[in-house]
Amino acid sequence: MVGELIDKYIWLLGTILDAGPSGLSLEQICSRYESRYGSSYPRRSFNNHRAAIFDAFGIEILCDRSSRRYFIPSGEDSLDAAASTRWLIDTFTVGNMLSLGKERLTGRVSVDEVPSGHRHLTAIMKAMLDGRELSIGYQKYTASESEPLTVLPYAVKEVARRWYLVAFCRERGALRVYGLDRIRSLSETGKGFTIPKDFDVDSLFRVSYGVYIPDKGEKAELIRFKASPRETRYLMDLPLHPTQELSETLPDGSSVFRVFLIPNDDFIMELCRRGARIEVLSPESVRSAVATELKNASKIYEP
Repeated sequence: MVGELIDKYIWLLGTILDAGPSGLSLEQICSRYESRYGSSYPRRSFNNHRAAIFDAFGIEILCDRSSRRYFIPSGEDSLDAAASTRWLIDTFTVGNMLSLGKERLTGRVSVDEVPSGHRHLTAIMKAMLDGRELSIGYQKYTASESEPLTVLPYAVKEVARRWYLVAFCRERGALRVYGLDRIRSLSETGKGFTIPKDFDVDSLFRVSYGVYIPDKGEKAELIRFKASPRETRYLMDLPLHPTQELSETLPDGSSVFRVFLIPNDDFIMELCRRGARIEVLSPESVRSAVATELKNASKIYEP
């Protein structure tokens, strides 16, 4: 039921976006809905879905009173400031297409499995939409059993093929991040909550790498690194971090980039993953951390 409801939100968004600035009449929307879901689309349900979409994604479906057609202002441009929302829409849309055309597309479409993406995601998003508190059983990698926790679901975030829940934990009295694949049980407590007005998940991780919540007093650093010519092209298409900037282009085709973030363990490992294609220039603490990690790894393979 929850998954079906979110699927309808995504369908409605995609349908009106595809119509462009001219939009669609309610009759056209209802007709497409009936073709997609095999049932009628009452005006009340349509308006409820519009309100839920605005609450969940911050996207408003407006009505041109003169033409009585529904549209999204500026079309896709309205999503440029919310890349995560657009990514979510694309993900659900592709998932729907794969489900509908599974037999015809067998052997022709390959996607990486996201282990934590199918079990609790829709239930968590529903709780976010409704402002409902959750009770979860969470098992850390270092624990042999799960721990009961009461959390207020603020946001979800996808990083490196894993979905995470960003929530306020009542037992800890602070924000915490939980991998969905480590949640062993999940249910609503029946209690509601109100998310802080100034909460924004992108701002929370603005100077972090991955899903690391900065500790109090931690400060970001300006990190400079040189990338090989080939790695430069990759980084221009897929930046290492939202703060990444091209600082200098060198005669041999390599480039110097800079990022402004807290160099946590995940960031150090990301730099190590790129091997000799990247050289950290500064600060010395980050350069030393990467060098030490690579030296320790190389010792494993020495005779």
